[in-house]
Amino acid sequence: MITQFVRTARCLVKTSLTAALALLISTSTAEVAHADAVPRSNSSAASPTVTGPVTGGTGAVQLQGTAFDLSRLGYEQSEYFLSGTADSYQPVSPLTADGKWTVEPASTAAYTTRIVVNRPEDPRRFNGTVVVEWLNVSGGTDAAVAWVQTHNELIREGYAWVGVSAQAVGANATKAADPERYAALSHPGDSYSYDIFSQAGQAVRDSAPTVLGGLRPRTVLGFGESQSAFRLTTYADAVQPIVNVYDGILLESRAGFSAALSQAPQADVPVPDGLLVRTDLRIPVLTFETETDLLTLGYLAARQPDSEHFRLWEVAGTAHGDTYITPVGPKDTGDGQGDIQAFDTLLHPPTTPNPDYPVFTCSTPINAGQAHYVLEAAVHALNRWATTGVAPAPAPRLEVTSDSPPSFVLDANGNVKGGIRTPSVDAPVATLSGLGQEGSQFCFLFGTTVPFDAVKLAALYPTHPQFLSRWATATARATAAGHIRPADAAALIAAAAASTVGG
Repeated sequence: MITQFVRTARCLVKTSLTAALALLISTSTAEVAHADAVPRSNSSAASPTVTGPVTGGTGAVQLQGTAFDLSRLGYEQSEYFLSGTADSYQPVSPLTADGKWTVEPASTAAYTTRIVVNRPEDPRRFNGTVVVEWLNVSGGTDAAVAWVQTHNELIREGYAWVGVSAQAVGANATKAADPERYAALSHPGDSYSYDIFSQAGQAVRDSAPTVLGGLRPRTVLGFGESQSAFRLTTYADAVQPIVNVYDGILLESRAGFSAALSQAPQADVPVPDGLLVRTDLRIPVLTFETETDLLTLGYLAARQPDSEHFRLWEVAGTAHGDTYITPVGPKDTGDGQGDIQAFDTLLHPPTTPNPDYPVFTCSTPINAGQAHYVLEAAVHALNRWATTGVAPAPAPRLEVTSDSPPSFVLDANGNVKGGIRTPSVDAPVATLSGLGQEGSQFCFLFGTTVPFDAVKLAALYPTHPQFLSRWATATARATAAGHIRPADAAALIAAAAASTVGG
């Protein structure tokens, strides 16, 4: 019986992806080319001193990221120190919510931080683009959250990835974890984080023979998730126009507020709530938002229309944190098993992000939505936009009431209407929400999953092939829209085929 299901799924995969490709061709006219979006070479940040690769101490890179040997997939990891003098910034005139600011250097400080580099072992696999991630420090240490979520796309398409310890919390925690290996680290404080991030991007360009092992980058993208996106939003409005280091920026899960331009012990320079990405920025910016971000974190107040250099993707059924970020993603090697595990969390969601080592437990099962698939497509879309000038078509927004406070408009299955759709909401097996729940620590960011019971599943999908057909159709539709990558579409359908949903 299972063999028959798999054969059926393979047929559906072929049919669905063929349809998706046809739709992609037919909708390509909706994308608009902008000649000024191609990569530039006029970046002007200071170029730091690069030393390394870093060795010694315990012999291990201190970083929360993927938990498998990259060499299994033809990648290698190395680590370097960056040293130099960084600027803090002050406004020339009051900071306004439209983000159209003029800032200038305020003070300088010496620093030494580190970068972690994941790149193809075979130079022929390198696609020419480097993704530079502002490492997340919400948990008190450096975490490569964006790498965990998008590593399958980055690896199969041949990107290089650079993680930057841009903030003091991360650098200090790294040093404390291995004082011998990281003795040189010295961070002057987060007022200087913006220029440190600029200089990291500059090092990718100027010191590519060292940092990238001789790979020659053509495009450099900045990427930040959650609190890193808060800071990267401020960076995009204040600093990018001065230094022109990045060819595109991806803001994942930013809030309605953003990080201060400067902070103690330097002058406290907060930024306005509801901050927009400035519309005169000459590089593409793609903002990626979950349900949590829109309402719980207040991004609704900063929602802005798409424009020549700005796109907003709001994704239905998703949360700020989910079962892919942990526990599935760190162990996912892209062989299809991670997709099967991710599908299983829709049916059997955990109440803690890490069942093996539960740091905190939530009152109800956490969100098992499919944000990471769409985020991988976002990376592809931004890279295409930055390298060719072809902008992604505008995406639909999540439906929100005009009530005070606002709430989501839900369908008959309890899932939000509108937004970017995945098979988990258009061929649902559970009700998915990004809204918060009670529990310790970060539970308010992890949303909820309520699996359908057997009676409802049988009513929706009388047979397994019927479920597969609906799931494949939803997957093909998302792939045609450019919101799921073709390789992920095949994996999604294969994972559904391996399930017993239906009948």
